[in-house]
Amino acid sequence: MKMNKMTMFIIVCLALSMLGGCSGCYYSEAFSPEMKSDGDTGYDYGMEAMTAAEDYGMAFDAYMEEPVVFPGEYPEDFNTEEYNTIKENGFEYVSTNPLSTFAADVDTGSYCNLRRMINDGYSFEDIPSGAVRTEEIDNYFDYVLDEANVTDGKFSVQYYIDTCPWNEDNLLLVMTATANDVNVKSAGNNFVYLIDSSGSMYSMDKLEMAIKGFKKLTRALGDNDIVSIVTYAGDSDVLVEGCPAKDYETIFEALDRIEADGGTNGSGGITAAYDCAKRNYIENGNNRVIIASDGDMNLGVTSQSGLVDLIKEKKDSGIFLTTLGFGSGNYSDANMEQIADAGNGNYYYIDNIKEAERVLVDKLMQTTVTVAKDVKFQAEFNPNTVSEYRLIGYENRTMSAKDFEDDTKDGGEVGAGQQVTVVYELVPADGENDGKDLKYQETKPTGDSDDILTLSVRYKHPKKDESELEEHVVTKESNGNKEDWSFVAGLTEFSLVLHDSDYKGKSTLNDAVNLLEAGMGSDEYRQECCKLIGTLADDHIEYNDPEPDPDEEENAGRTLDLTE
Repeated sequence: MKMNKMTMFIIVCLALSMLGGCSGCYYSEAFSPEMKSDGDTGYDYGMEAMTAAEDYGMAFDAYMEEPVVFPGEYPEDFNTEEYNTIKENGFEYVSTNPLSTFAADVDTGSYCNLRRMINDGYSFEDIPSGAVRTEEIDNYFDYVLDEANVTDGKFSVQYYIDTCPWNEDNLLLVMTATANDVNVKSAGNNFVYLIDSSGSMYSMDKLEMAIKGFKKLTRALGDNDIVSIVTYAGDSDVLVEGCPAKDYETIFEALDRIEADGGTNGSGGITAAYDCAKRNYIENGNNRVIIASDGDMNLGVTSQSGLVDLIKEKKDSGIFLTTLGFGSGNYSDANMEQIADAGNGNYYYIDNIKEAERVLVDKLMQTTVTVAKDVKFQAEFNPNTVSEYRLIGYENRTMSAKDFEDDTKDGGEVGAGQQVTVVYELVPADGENDGKDLKYQETKPTGDSDDILTLSVRYKHPKKDESELEEHVVTKESNGNKEDWSFVAGLTEFSLVLHDSDYKGKSTLNDAVNLLEAGMGSDEYRQECCKLIGTLADDHIEYNDPEPDPDEEENAGRTLDLTE
C-alpha cells in the first residue's frame, strides 16, 4: 500500500530518534556530553547519526520536494540573535525644555559584541543597528582625567567643546564624569557565579570561555572573599556554596565538572543564585551575582518583561548584579542588557579571553564594587548660549525631569573609578527666538551668564536609600583634551552612519575613522578600534550628493551610502 506523506514523515522521525538520540539542542556541537568519544575532537555517535540523517534527508526531500533541516544542522546564515530597537533622541528647544535627564549607564557590552561581529567577517550592512548603542561604545574606552579637574565630591567632570564634525553650524560637547572612590573599604566579596549550562552553551566561545574567566576572577580575589557556584539548565544546581576564594582548587574542580546539556531555565537559576547570595550575605561587604549566559532562555520565565520583573523583585535585597554575555548565533543581547539595567547591575560582553581578563581582573574594582547606585544626571542648558540640544545615545535610559528628584525611580550603578561619557550636539543661541512664539511662557533669556549648562548628579550610597546631590558647571572654556574629544566624536559619527540617523548630516565612515585616528594615541584598545572600523570603511562605498535638492531640506547635505 502506498504511504502518504504524513506516514512517511513519522517513519523518518522515528528512525532519526533511534539513530541519533537527539536531545533537542540547537546545534550539532551541543549533543549530550554522554555521547562524547574517548578523544577530544568529536562525537562518534553524533556523527553517525548525522550521516544517517543526511541519507534519510535526501530521500525524504526528493519525496516531499521541500528542504528538511534536521536537529543540529542549520543553514550557515541561520541567526536568531535578539536586539532591541533604538529610537534616537531628537533636538529639544532650550526655551521650552531646558532639562535633559537620564540614568547613568556604564555598560560596555555593545562595543565588544560589535568587535566580535567585525572579527567574524560581518560587513557594514550585516551589523544590526540595534546592536550598537552609542553610549556603550563610548563608555568602553578609558579617558584621561586631569588632576586639576578632580573634585572633592563623588564625581569629577571633564569636558571639551568644539565644532561638530558632521554639522559645522553646531557644536559637539563631550563630558566624562568619573567616580572618585578608587580605594573602597569592604568586609569582603560574596560572589555567586551563576553559569548557564544549557545545551546551547556548548561552545569554546561560551561555556569554556566563561569557566576560564571565572578561574581568573577567583585567582584575583582575597582572603576575605567567598565564592558560590550555581548552574542552570532544565533545573538549577548549587555546586559550591560559601567557599573561601583562597580554596581555589575546590572552586576550580567544581567549574571543571560543569557540562552543557538540556534546556534553559534562566528564571530558576536567577532565583537560586539570589537565594544563595542571601544565605551567605556579608554585612558591609560586596554581595553580587555574576551571570554568564548567551541570554537564550526557553524554560520558566522566558519573556524579556517577565525576566525584568523577576530581577526587579531582587534588587532591594542589597545584592548587585553583573551580566556577562557570551557567544553568537542565538545570542540575546536584549535579555542580557535589560536584565542588568533592571537589577542594580552592569552588562558586559566577553568575546575573547583577553576581554574576560580585562573585565574580571584588570577592572575588578570598577566592574564588581558599586560606589554609587541609582545615579542620575540632569543637564540644565543656558538659553543665553544654547538654542537647541540633542542627547546622542542613552535612548533607553532617558527620564522625565520630575523623576530626577524621585528616589523611588531607578538610576544606574557606577563602580570605583568608572566613567560615564555623555555626548550632546548643540545649536548655539543667536539671540533670536528660533520661531518659538509662546503666548504664556517667557522665552527671552534672562541674566548674562555665558555658561553652557549646569550638570546635576544625584546618587545614593550603596547602603542607603536617600539620594545626595552635587552640581558641576560647564563653561565655554573646555577643561578636557582634544584627543579624547576626537576619539569619542569618531565613535559617535560611526554610530550615526550605522543607524542611518536622521541627524547624521555629512557623516561618513571615512570621516569617523579619521577622527578615531586623531584620538587613538598609543592606547592599544583605541588602535584596535580604528583598525576594525577602518576595515568596514574599506569595504563600504560612500559619497556626498553634489547637487542636493533644495526643496528636500531633510536630505540636503546628507551623506548617501551605496553598497557593492
